[in-house]
Amino acid sequence: MLYDVKDYFEEVNPDRKFTQYGALKITPTQMHKSKMEHKYAIFVLGTEIANAMKDVDYTSSSRISARMKDLADKALKEIEYT
Repeated sequence: MLYDVKDYFEEVNPDRKFTQYGALKITPTQMHKSKMEHKYAIFVLGTEIANAMKDVDYTSSSRISARMKDLADKALKEIEYT
């Protein structure tokens, strides 16, 4: 569902790029990727979506963005640990 939200933001604003998520080269349909890789990708995408929402609601989207970034960092540490 987050991927659909990403597509919507890109459709509404063609200048909006989700570069961090795109650099991961992980899509929801890639079953050969690990659960941890998908978890990390979700948090990275969530961070970028929250940043895109700052134009609409700065206060709550900033908190969401910060929390998603924390979760992404934690997931990345878990990937590096295993």
